[in-house]
Amino acid sequence: MTKAVKQPAWLKAALEYMPQWLEYQLETSQRPGCAFAVTHQGEVALAHCLGFADQTIGAKLRPSHRFRAASHSKSFTATGLLKLREQGRLRLDDPVGNHVGGLAKGVACLTLEQLLSHSAGLSRDGDDAGQWIDRRPFLDEADLRQALNDGLMIEPSTRFKYSNLAFGLLGLVIEEITGESYTTWIRREVVEASGLARTRPDTPLPKGTPLASGHSRLHPLGQRVAIAGDNPTHALASATGFVSTPSDLARFYTSLDPSSRASVLSAASRRDMARVQWRDSHAAAPISYGLGVMAGAIGGWNWFGHGGAFQSASSQTMALPGHDLALSVVVNAVDGNAFDLAAGLVHILRGFAERGAPTARTRAWTGRWWSLWDTVDLLPVADHVVVASPGQLDPFDHPGEIAVTGRDKGKLRLAGGFDAHGEETRLIRSPRGRLTGIQIGGSRYDTRAQHLAELRRRQG
Repeated sequence: MTKAVKQPAWLKAALEYMPQWLEYQLETSQRPGCAFAVTHQGEVALAHCLGFADQTIGAKLRPSHRFRAASHSKSFTATGLLKLREQGRLRLDDPVGNHVGGLAKGVACLTLEQLLSHSAGLSRDGDDAGQWIDRRPFLDEADLRQALNDGLMIEPSTRFKYSNLAFGLLGLVIEEITGESYTTWIRREVVEASGLARTRPDTPLPKGTPLASGHSRLHPLGQRVAIAGDNPTHALASATGFVSTPSDLARFYTSLDPSSRASVLSAASRRDMARVQWRDSHAAAPISYGLGVMAGAIGGWNWFGHGGAFQSASSQTMALPGHDLALSVVVNAVDGNAFDLAAGLVHILRGFAERGAPTARTRAWTGRWWSLWDTVDLLPVADHVVVASPGQLDPFDHPGEIAVTGRDKGKLRLAGGFDAHGEETRLIRSPRGRLTGIQIGGSRYDTRAQHLAELRRRQG
């Protein structure tokens, strides 16, 4: 599903390739379903879904399905607090005890900024995190206060230490200041004010609203089982309760870009939100954290946004300042690894932006091609053809390059030393002119159907 947006030619080529790359990623990893969206200049340029909403019964994923956005909730909560600051109702250096009574002394002294930046030193989830595997309900206010009574795990402001309890406490701050429930106030003042029609702060959802089912890991059962993921998060809605769609999430983070023309926050507040407070030196990928937002860089392109992990979904949203782009990916499985998929989409955007759109000379060199050894995607760009691997998380990482030398003829102008660098390439056509294969050096690649037929014929 697409919406008309004036797009550069390279962006159009990137958007056309994204679903093909994601489809291969899902198929080879046996992930059940994926939905993603890309915005350009604040408008949805592409929204697409693949696979199943419930793999166990074969129910297809549809654009109308909602997903648990999980820790994306923290960005909504941070937005709400900064909006209250703009109204003069709080300061970020306020001790949280100024707004919420009955807290242990060490907790009451923590500042709102320390809570927002995950530097307060609080426990991540308390001494029983069973809510994350459906062994217990999510914490209500009494449970949250009890967990907070355990005090600090480390000294405040010594390092980045993620805490869902910290953002649960920030939800109580919003309730005390506004005199309303967190879900009521945040929905009106942030969600609806941002124009997000398919976003809710928590479940239950209105009757008839489709929520994609989650799924377990493939192992150790050898198959996935469905996980409803519809449980309310109560006092932790401000940390993990949100339900949304990739389109809404991408649009929301676009609005948080300091250069955005439309936002519920001032540009100054958005700059404060995105400013790096801490770096997580122990993360698998270099990640920094501001006030309720994550940040990093992929292939030289900076991003900010957030990720989410619920027992029913893995999600990641990245806004790309300076490029007028944002994207969001949700996979409805606990092992969905949405961060890597989102990073892969950024690599695709960057690859086409740097190499340019297809031309009349290169456009015919396209498609996915198969052999016993590997699968390749031909991606035509401005003055050459990229030989990409759809199995890589970055399909533009050290690809081959074909220089087109004539009609259906080319030369592999760049490849690894163990490959067919410098050798001839050609497109193979049927007598009627239909493209049926490619030849790269001495290796022939076929369509998927031809490759499967040969495997069955030769290998039984």
